[in-house]
Amino acid sequence: MEKVDENYKVPNLEKGIAVLEYLSLRSAGETLQDIKSALDISQTTAYRILNTLVRLEYLNFSEDTKRYKLSRKLLTLGFRSLNEHNLLETVLPHLRDLRDQVKETACFCVLAQGKPFELHCSAPGKAIMAYLPKTVRDRYLSYMTFTRYNSRTITSREAYLEELERVGKLGYAMDNEEELSGVICVGAPIFNYTGYPCGAIWISGPKDRLSKEVVKNTVKAIKEVAGVISNELGFRK
Repeated sequence: MEKVDENYKVPNLEKGIAVLEYLSLRSAGETLQDIKSALDISQTTAYRILNTLVRLEYLNFSEDTKRYKLSRKLLTLGFRSLNEHNLLETVLPHLRDLRDQVKETACFCVLAQGKPFELHCSAPGKAIMAYLPKTVRDRYLSYMTFTRYNSRTITSREAYLEELERVGKLGYAMDNEEELSGVICVGAPIFNYTGYPCGAIWISGPKDRLSKEVVKNTVKAIKEVAGVISNELGFRK
């Protein structure tokens, strides 16, 4: 298989992608000489690749500094691929795998208009809120009423913020019978390519089945699946 793969290589395409990846880490841009030296390619090849990328508008060239920089074209292509439909397409296969692995109901959610789940006592609500930028989180907090469902429900902003801090450190959230007695939920955030928590996955099940040992294994599975999904959405720590 390795020999077959070698036959289908396009060396200059690989070099062109290497140029894009190299420049993606250098916001100030680089000169032709810097690029050819860093990537160990000939000056002629580097010049042809750079000018092709400029002509196709993937790079900008400054006559003053003689530097090549990434344009916004790649960003535009990325935005086109990151719509809600593709988000669901990415999540669903992994969600099914998670369901089959833990043998419990597995769900996915995003923050939107309406209130299908409570932010203060649900696993997905906590998982997303823990990683939101402070300004966005504060906006949601200003709308929250912290409705009490039972003695385990968090009912104050101060206690909720402490809970979110804990979630942020652990990487997962729990609804430990805080809304429905006898029902436990475990959730983890999904991050997009900007590092924004664009959703969460979680499982729910009866307390009788979700013992401490089962929850421990479930947490590991959920975090792993959430990490895979986030990675596919372009997230890098």
